[in-house]
Amino acid sequence: MNEIGYSPKNLHFGKEGRFKLITGIETISNAVKSTLGPSGQTVLIESPSHTHGITVTKDGVTVAKSVDLLDPVENLAVRMMKEAADRTATSAGDGTTTAIVLTEQLVLEGERLISLKANKTEVLRELVQNTKDIVSQLEKMSRAVTKGRLRDVATISSNNDTHIGGIISKVYKGVGKNGIVTVDRSQTSDTHFETTNGLKIERGFSSNIFITDQKKDECIFDDVHILVSDAEISNILQIENILKPILTDNKKLLIIAPCSTNVVNTLAANKMKRDIKVCTIPPPNFGYKQHELMQDIAISVGATYYSEKTGDDLSLIEFSDLGFAAKVVVDNTSTIILKESMEISDEVAERVAQLREQHTNTDKKSEKEFILSRIASLTGGVGRIFVGGKTDLEHKELYDRVDDAVCAVRSALEEGILPGGGVALYYLSRQYDLDEASIAQKMLKAALKSPLIQIYKNAGIEINKEILEDLDFCEQNYGMNVKTGEWGDMYKMGVIDPLKVTKSALQNAVSVAVSILSTNAIITQARTYETN
Repeated sequence: MNEIGYSPKNLHFGKEGRFKLITGIETISNAVKSTLGPSGQTVLIESPSHTHGITVTKDGVTVAKSVDLLDPVENLAVRMMKEAADRTATSAGDGTTTAIVLTEQLVLEGERLISLKANKTEVLRELVQNTKDIVSQLEKMSRAVTKGRLRDVATISSNNDTHIGGIISKVYKGVGKNGIVTVDRSQTSDTHFETTNGLKIERGFSSNIFITDQKKDECIFDDVHILVSDAEISNILQIENILKPILTDNKKLLIIAPCSTNVVNTLAANKMKRDIKVCTIPPPNFGYKQHELMQDIAISVGATYYSEKTGDDLSLIEFSDLGFAAKVVVDNTSTIILKESMEISDEVAERVAQLREQHTNTDKKSEKEFILSRIASLTGGVGRIFVGGKTDLEHKELYDRVDDAVCAVRSALEEGILPGGGVALYYLSRQYDLDEASIAQKMLKAALKSPLIQIYKNAGIEINKEILEDLDFCEQNYGMNVKTGEWGDMYKMGVIDPLKVTKSALQNAVSVAVSILSTNAIITQARTYETN
């Protein structure tokens, strides 16, 4: 092949280009929307990055991420649909399948209804404005989450698994509204949880000589003073000013700082010979995260943070610079710091306000999770759910469901809940009369109905005239529980969705649909494919 000195492109215009985009949209949507609702099906994915090369999941975003198409124009549509799903997952943690269902319906209706005579720009602008009105109405419909409703949200989001729903609700009740719940992989086949009403640091003791409870292999101190520094303690004389009162008054000290082997050995020897009550642990995490976590720890326990990054001299530390905790429990992998009171100081409140602002401004899901864990450490408890499974496939599938459910409960606690099963969106679609509605309103009406209709289809329920009449004339929160076939108040039946999830799915779907419908020219890299 001769080098031509530039990268040739393929161009597609008007209906021909949009037809390919729509084909891509329908392809990914067909794969993802089959997972929606309590009767949604699992998807089998060839997945080289996982054990045995197979993933079985009902998680919409996992399915969406696995889809890549050969045709470059169709694949552009797939990438845009993935963006809608990913944005929804990042902001609300769930609702990715709903976002894709909404996007597909908006695009199909827009392509069908927007004629050459219509002002496409005006139609799409009106669509965005009407969406804002729908979001405002959803917010007015929402209800605050009660403790009794936590289990319902968790159960629905974990594919109606009552056992998982029960575990998640117990964890959230244990850590409180300001607490954080994380999901980890269990080393056994059992799924279990643990909660901590305080600060948990993923670092254990530097030497097992510091153990005070030989039965549990833990160092346990009550009424303990805490030194917080990222500067290495290379000589015991650096902390002489604080060791004297610790020894003299028989106080207890936890050192959170990098310590040289010599310092650790010296403190361990003094623990053995003079029964000095001290324990050292290295700082948590690495890089910028370590610096931020150490600042959080210092603020939480009321210590002065001595840091190399700000040029602090550790040899100047005084006893008054130490923090204090009611109890610490240190094992070989982690440290739990229990504070005297759960009351939040002004310094902690200010720090939390800064972190919440950072959380709002960042788009990365991993960064959002890190910030939430910091907020929880400062203000509430920390819960961890350990997901087990008898096989790798079962483990992966359950992990995805639990992670979705945890995020859904978090979203529900933040902004409240709505009647689930697509009922809230369907109810709001009724405000538009097809005979009088504008093109944008007709598009939105069809889209708002689509999640409920897809849930019914997945449950094998025929969408006949009788069901549509029931849906069009029933009260605001009424609908069918497709799992039982019972009609009634969705709140009372425990079929509920977080407002944040529904709202994010709609907003992101409209954003992507507007981008696709306003496209008239598509440029892709020219490709050649070799066939055997």
